[in-house]
Amino acid sequence: MKYRLQFRRYRLPFRGAVRTAHGVWAEREGVIVRLEDERGNAGWGEAAPIPAFGTETVDEAEEGCRALGEWTSAEVIAGLPARLGCLRHALATAEDEVGRGFSPAADVSGAAAEPAGERRYLGVAALLPAGRAAIAQIAPRAEVGFRVFKWKVGVGDLADELALLDDVCAELPSGGKLRLDANGAWDRRQAERWLERCAERPVEFVEQPCFAPQGAALRGKTEDVLLGLAGDYPTPIALDESLVGEGDVERWIGAGWPGVFVVKPSLVGDLVGALARLEKAGASVVFSSALETAVGARSALRAAFAWKGEPRALGFGVWPLFVDGRFDGPIAAPFVRVEDVERINPEAIWTALD
Repeated sequence: MKYRLQFRRYRLPFRGAVRTAHGVWAEREGVIVRLEDERGNAGWGEAAPIPAFGTETVDEAEEGCRALGEWTSAEVIAGLPARLGCLRHALATAEDEVGRGFSPAADVSGAAAEPAGERRYLGVAALLPAGRAAIAQIAPRAEVGFRVFKWKVGVGDLADELALLDDVCAELPSGGKLRLDANGAWDRRQAERWLERCAERPVEFVEQPCFAPQGAALRGKTEDVLLGLAGDYPTPIALDESLVGEGDVERWIGAGWPGVFVVKPSLVGDLVGALARLEKAGASVVFSSALETAVGARSALRAAFAWKGEPRALGFGVWPLFVDGRFDGPIAAPFVRVEDVERINPEAIWTALD
C-alpha cells in the first residue's frame, strides 16, 4: 500500500501555563501527519513528543517526516526506528484511519461511528492546578459531577505541599478520590514522606513519584526504588513517564509491577502491542492525555473505549486547553461519550493549520 504523506508542524499557546515538576509549560508543539491512499481515502495522526519523558523532539519528528518523502508505504513506515515513537504512533493512527475508508469529501461533523468496545461513555478525572489554587477548584467541579481529581505536586516546596494535602482532601466530595501526580520530582526519602502521609487518606494512587530519563545511568536504580516503594506502602503507585520507551511496558510487566500503568497513547510507539501485553497481564490501566490536540486525543480516546479491562477515570479532564479552541478535544466533563470522540473532525484541524 502506497500513501501520499503530508505534514504540518504546529505551535499552539495554552490558555493558561501548565506547571509541573518538569517546569512551566506555556505552549504545545507537535506535528500533524496526513496520509492518503491511491483511492483517495485519507487519515490523520499526531506526533506530540514530550522530550522530558524520553521521547524524540519535535525537530526529530519533523525530520523523520521529511526523510519519508512525499510518497511512502506501509513497509517503510513500519521500518521507522523505535526512537521515533511519537511519529510511529502518528503514522499508525493515520494508516488506521485510511483503512476505515474516510473520504475527505464526507461530512463527518455529526458522525458517530460505533465504538470498538461496548461502552458508550467513560468517567473522567478533573485536573487541578498545582499549589493552593487547587483547593478553590474542587467544589465547583464536584458540583457538576466530578468524583476523581488529579493534583499536580512536586512543583513547590515539599513541606508546603504536604501541609496542603489535608486541606485538599477536606474539599473532596463524599466518596471522592484524589490522584497525586509528582512527575518524577522526588527522591526516595521525599517519596516515602508522601506515601506515609497518604495512608488512610482518600488518595487513589501516587503517580510517578521518582523518575530518571530514558538512557540515564540512574534509570535502573530509580526503577528499583519504585518497586521497593510499591511493596512498602499501602497507597498504590502509578507509572507514567516510565512507560514511554520501546519495551518499557514489557519490562515492567516482567518485573511484576503491582501498581497502575498510566498510558499516554500519543507517546507509545507500538500502542497496539503494548495494550495487548497489558491486557494479557491483567494490568490496571489509566488512559491519559499528553496535552495533544484533538487529532491525537481522538486516537487516544478510541483506545480507551476499546480497552477490555476495568475502566478507570480517564486523565483527559484538560480542555479547554488551547487559546484557539478549534484544537481542543471534548470539553472537560465528568464523562466523555463515544459520540464526542467520533464527532472530532481531523480534517478541520488540518485545515486550521494551513
